[in-house]
Amino acid sequence: MTQLLAQLLTGLAYASTLFLVAAGLTLIFGVTRVVNFAHGSLYMLGAYLASTFTAALPPTAAGYFGGMLLAALVVAVAGIAIEVLVLRRIYAAPEIFQLLATFGVVLIVQDLALAIWGPEDLFAPRAPGLKGSVEIGGALVPQYTLFLLVVGPLVFALLWFVFRRTRWGIDVRAATQDGEMAGALGVNRALLFTTVFALGSFLAGLAGALQIPRESVNLQMDLGVIVEAFVVVVVGGLGSIGGAALASILIGLLHAFGVWLLPQSALVLAFVAMALVLIVRPFGLLGRAEVVAHAQRATHAPFRPAPAALKWLTGIGVAAAASAPLWAGEYLLVILTEMAILAVFAASLHFFMGLGGITSFGHAAFFGLGAYGAAVLEKHMDAPFALGVVTGPLTALLGALVAGWFVLRAQGVYAAMLTLAFAQILWSAAVQWVEVTGGDNGVLGLWPPAWLASKSAYFLFALLLALASLALLRRAALAPFGFALRASRDAEDRAAASGIDTARVQWTAFAAGGLFAGLAGVLNAYQKGSVFPNVLAIPQSLDALVMVLLGGLQTLSGPIVGALSYHALTVELTRTTEHWRLALGLAIVLLVLAFPQGIAGFMRARWEKAA
Repeated sequence: MTQLLAQLLTGLAYASTLFLVAAGLTLIFGVTRVVNFAHGSLYMLGAYLASTFTAALPPTAAGYFGGMLLAALVVAVAGIAIEVLVLRRIYAAPEIFQLLATFGVVLIVQDLALAIWGPEDLFAPRAPGLKGSVEIGGALVPQYTLFLLVVGPLVFALLWFVFRRTRWGIDVRAATQDGEMAGALGVNRALLFTTVFALGSFLAGLAGALQIPRESVNLQMDLGVIVEAFVVVVVGGLGSIGGAALASILIGLLHAFGVWLLPQSALVLAFVAMALVLIVRPFGLLGRAEVVAHAQRATHAPFRPAPAALKWLTGIGVAAAASAPLWAGEYLLVILTEMAILAVFAASLHFFMGLGGITSFGHAAFFGLGAYGAAVLEKHMDAPFALGVVTGPLTALLGALVAGWFVLRAQGVYAAMLTLAFAQILWSAAVQWVEVTGGDNGVLGLWPPAWLASKSAYFLFALLLALASLALLRRAALAPFGFALRASRDAEDRAAASGIDTARVQWTAFAAGGLFAGLAGVLNAYQKGSVFPNVLAIPQSLDALVMVLLGGLQTLSGPIVGALSYHALTVELTRTTEHWRLALGLAIVLLVLAFPQGIAGFMRARWEKAA
């Protein structure tokens, strides 16, 4: 009973922190319709600033908690800067590009934090006046835990008062329900967006600051908290503060009791809970369908045949790539092989995302399934290379069929979060199923046969499969199936009335994307000679999203251009500067601001204008 009470209070204290982060995130989304991936960076920034300020101010309760509030205020100013300098310029762009811009901000903030505070963890002193413990029901509960138990409900009450009893709060609620109508009725949407972003950033910074007596401050805080905050927001319902509070309690208790009762499953319990909630309630516990109506699949002009000059340039590029073994060194051949693999990976995501409007935050699931499908077969059954190349993509295809059955029953961000849940469940299985996957040690010694052992031979093999895959995906996009898929995206009800089985078409496209992502995973595994759980991790999925969006959703060449550009930029920056994250983040933000339709989309528009 004592342990039960201790875990209950610990879970509720954790829920209190989660609520602060999730409330800011859901508030920003509800009004601005921006999926702010940089929200975790603001949380991390609040923790770093609070650690610095509390060390500089007098070691009293006033100095300590004053430093926390000061840190949150500075983070609010940083949030205003992000909204004014970046997001305000691209509100008219597709929302998925806004997510790409905030990902660039994540890289910038992370590198700035590294430059200012260094790579080592920071440890803050314990809160003055709250260093002891209190005995409750036989359990010793830290006083700071009890303090956090008060902070969460207090912030919830203040938010309730602001949104129910103030004019600004009424404007926020109106903008959440119908932003265009609120603007037509005289609400200054630009000012409202800025103030909402400031409040959301303040809450994220305050949450980070409040964590410094409980855990070390490090550069991994941003990604860890943003994923859990997304889970809370989606489970509670996008745009619902009450939903965020309810979901925070649910996830906080799952985390506390999961660590205690099911330590092997603690990593994945929150994602399992999210998947189950969304299957039963597709819009979250307290969410409403109209809040995500904006997230319906965006339309764009039909694909048009490439000009003759572009076809010639493509042919020249393919010929130059095929001749690379004659003029390129081994290092360059490795880079070119990675580019060919990433082009397939990005094109596999673009196939159902660009044509079908199905956003995925967890496309690494199928990349990793392909890699592990081949690796496990060779490790445990000594299967030949050819069988691994076939089995890996088929494993990913099976996974995509299963995941797609659930994902396509949700909409917008909810569907995207289900893909993330699927990827995280697989990642947890890869980490903890040591007997099969090797856990963190991975699967080693995965090499191609002797006739593909050289860098040049493997490059030609990967290039051949990449070109064949890209040709097949292009052919499918321009075939009747591709037209049916785009009809399902642009006018689902009308397409269904015309006799198109929209659910089957979308499911098929999702499965095809998983198949080719699995092929990319197999090629990557045999090139690296090993497979580790990071092939299923969130950064791998983000890379796929960045490549697709950087190239452009509205062109078939977009994912190829994006993969080549992103990988070349990443390799060059990591080779030339230690601040490559800052440079890459700035490049992504500038590209989004300058080319919101992507590089290939911008080039096509300029080409057509010149013609």
